[in-house]
Amino acid sequence: GGGVKPAAWLNLAADTMHNVTDGLALGVTFAQGSGIPTAVAVFIHEVPHNLADFAILVQSGMSKKSALLCQFGSSLGAMVGCVLGLSIPTGPEMHAFVGGGFVYVAATSALPA
Repeated sequence: GGGVKPAAWLNLAADTMHNVTDGLALGVTFAQGSGIPTAVAVFIHEVPHNLADFAILVQSGMSKKSALLCQFGSSLGAMVGCVLGLSIPTGPEMHAFVGGGFVYVAATSALPA
């Protein structure tokens, strides 16, 4: 069967949005001086996450090269989020927003649909 399955494009769209929130978390916490623990947590979370995304893209019909390039493009969402996080006013409400984002990701990744 030819072509890339829709699941690949949906995965990339979701991963880009996820990367924006990761970048936002990094920007906010670095702006408040507590970015290193967040960076370590994001790194530990992202390594297996991106390996799984790569497998999904390849299984959905992408070549390995295309999957890597698409994942690189998706990762630029983290840069966008980080710039936003560094440029917005920070306060306790932003920590609550970032924490809530991580709880959401954990819950949707671990709980059955």
